[in-house]
Amino acid sequence: MTAEDQTPGRVAYQGAPGAFSHEACLDLRPWDEAVGFETFQGAIDAVLSGDCHCALIPVENSTVGVVEPAATLVREAGLVAVSDAWRPIRLALLGAPEARLSDVKTAESHPVALQQCSKALKEMAITAVEVFDTGGAAAAVAEAGDVSRAAVAPARAAEVYGLSVLRNDLQDFSDNRTRFVLFVASET
Repeated sequence: MTAEDQTPGRVAYQGAPGAFSHEACLDLRPWDEAVGFETFQGAIDAVLSGDCHCALIPVENSTVGVVEPAATLVREAGLVAVSDAWRPIRLALLGAPEARLSDVKTAESHPVALQQCSKALKEMAITAVEVFDTGGAAAAVAEAGDVSRAAVAPARAAEVYGLSVLRNDLQDFSDNRTRFVLFVASET
């Protein structure tokens, strides 16, 4: 498989619809079916088993450094990198449709996303709550309908889950970027 291979297939990613990895799959591999897994290990296993022909995994972020456990897991699995892309990461604070910024007490998201906006959350006196994924956080906030809960996720996730964008550009650094790597199974 080459980086330019546009034969439709299945690309694994960690997360729920609306997560940054899901967005990366839609933007970078639009001809593939994006298949979400709750964990990085689940996405990797899908490639190793042949269920998916490749996986798009975030391995590095300009603000927090190496994305763990993703980087270690792909290295240990022996996957082969075939291409990569640095993508800008713009974090948004998403809440229930009737929520106001002043209502929010907690913000849930993937630990790496929360690290990328820790200063902003602290300034707003919002408590960070770690969950498995940015898209999953948006789904949980939408389901709860609690105006005191918010999600840190891509703004596009607001559309997916019927949420309101309470604040855009929540990231602490304007040049916040993540390196996504396309991996395939080794042919050895």
